[in-house]
Amino acid sequence: MRRYLSFLPLFFFVSFHLSAYSPLPHGYGKIILGMSVAQVKQLLQENGEFGYHGDSDVSLLPGENRVLIETDAEGGHVVSFLDRCWFQFYDDKLYIITITMNRERIDHYSIFTTLCRKYGDPESLSPEKSVWQNEAVSMSLERPLSLKYIDLNIFNSLQSKSLVQESAREMTQQMFLEGL
Repeated sequence: MRRYLSFLPLFFFVSFHLSAYSPLPHGYGKIILGMSVAQVKQLLQENGEFGYHGDSDVSLLPGENRVLIETDAEGGHVVSFLDRCWFQFYDDKLYIITITMNRERIDHYSIFTTLCRKYGDPESLSPEKSVWQNEAVSMSLERPLSLKYIDLNIFNSLQSKSLVQESAREMTQQMFLEGL
């Protein structure tokens, strides 16, 4: 019994330490991964920080059911910490948000230390990027200065589909080469 009681302070320390961090965000501000194109357009129109200009910022990506919204805060003459932003959709669901920051107004170190203070140490760290991740979302701070949010369920699904198509292509190529 004494042996178990000696682990009690450690348990409380670890529990407090783990709960001291906020859960990872699923987006930036009110824009959350999984939203529809219409919902994101509405929120972009309501928030001038992004420099959204309406449907002229929306385009279709190659492939099925893919839409991209690109905004330009600096080009829209908006005073913002944001520079350019990209919102990628698949099947009308937002699955990647990429935000480049205005490097004249904010620096990498300030964002990195804030993210570490709020969400703990990154899962992976390299000179190119720092990644915080859970089972549902990946958030990365990338150089020179961009923040990326990824819905891992949709991203992994798309990635596995592309691997299947590539494997079929490789098999067809191999069959062709064997027939020569």
